[in-house]
Parts: sequence; C-alpha cells; structure tokens
Amino acid sequence: MTEKALIIGASGGIGAALVAELDRKGAEVTGLSRSGDGLDVTDEDSIAAHLGRLDGPFDRIVVATGALEIGGAVPEKALKQLSGISMVDQFRLNTVGPAMILKHGLRLLPRERRSVFAVLSARVGSIGDNRLGGWISYRTAKAAVNQVVHTAAIEIGRTHKQAICVVLHPGTVQTRFTEKYVGRHPAVPPADAAGHLVTVMDRLTPSETGGFFDWAGKPVPW
Repeated sequence: MTEKALIIGASGGIGAALVAELDRKGAEVTGLSRSGDGLDVTDEDSIAAHLGRLDGPFDRIVVATGALEIGGAVPEKALKQLSGISMVDQFRLNTVGPAMILKHGLRLLPRERRSVFAVLSARVGSIGDNRLGGWISYRTAKAAVNQVVHTAAIEIGRTHKQAICVVLHPGTVQTRFTEKYVGRHPAVPPADAAGHLVTVMDRLTPSETGGFFDWAGKPVPW
C-alpha cells in the first residue's frame, strides 16, 4: 500500500526536503504552506479550513513550521532583552500552531494501523539539556510544544493504538532559519536532515509515542 504523507510547512528548508525525500521513497505526499497555499499556522480558522479540505487517512503527518526570528526580534542573550510581545509571537507560531494542527489533524490519522504524527522541535527546548541559558522566548516555546505533543500522545493512544506522536530535533540544518546562528556548529544540508528524520520516524514503535528524539533516533531529555 502506498504511504500517504502530509507535510505542514512544505515550502521551508526542511519541509521541502521532507517532501522530496518521501516522494523519492514512493509516498503520495501532500504539502501545505503559507507561501504555497495560504495556510497561516498562527490562525486556527486557517488551520481548520485547510485541514478540513483534506481526505485522510495519512500514514505520516509532519509539522515542519517554526521560526527563530519573528518580526525582526532576535533570540535574547540576557533577561533585559525580553519582550512580552516577542514571547507571545514565539508561542503563537512555535507552540499554539502545532497544537492546533494536532487538534484539527487528529481525524486524518488512521485508527487501525501504524501512523506517525511528528512535530519538529529543537534540542534547545530541552530543560534538562540547557547549560548555556539565553534564547528564553524560543527555548520556552519549544519546551511548551514538547509538552503539548507528549500530552496529546497520551490521549491519542487511547483511540489510535498504533499511532506514534513525537517531537523530533532535526539537528543543525543549513537553511535561512539558521544561517546567522550556525557559527562553529556542524550543520547538514536539508536533504541529509530529511533523510535522517524519515529514518528515525520509520524505526519508531507505538511504545515510543510521546517521546522526544534527535536526528539519530536518540532520546532527548525533557
């Protein structure tokens, strides 16, 4: 049976690479994005309308939206740089958006067979792994979406016994999203990141639903 996949954020660096990788593997891929389809993940009505027009089930749904800078606000290096508006903007895009996609996308998952619902998060959203500080708004929004997915996985598991609902850290990827922040950190092209992420998703089991995994499939501390 041909896999059906849905990529939210299909015009971004990682999202477009995921579309290409899954297409290469023979999947029937549907992509949605702001630039291509007018999907605004900060607007629940937009999410409901776009997902409401789709016919499932989808074997794989990946939320590849997000941003490190919103409205010109760069990641904070100190508490004195915090802005309430910037924090809310981060939550709207990086936390509330994926939460609403989960809400309206649940009906698109099959009940009787394996499926994956993955949200791209970031290692900097890990509280246990945080040793450097800084980037408070972005870190907090990512930590919050990790909790959203973990909590949703518990509920989804009651009705979709073979569903795998996870957050994934793609590693540092060479995109416009990261070009100012890569520095000396090793980074991989989007195509490589997509290949790693698909491999991780393919190897996960329902017993691992609700987890947080990196690009190599290793658990990331909460």
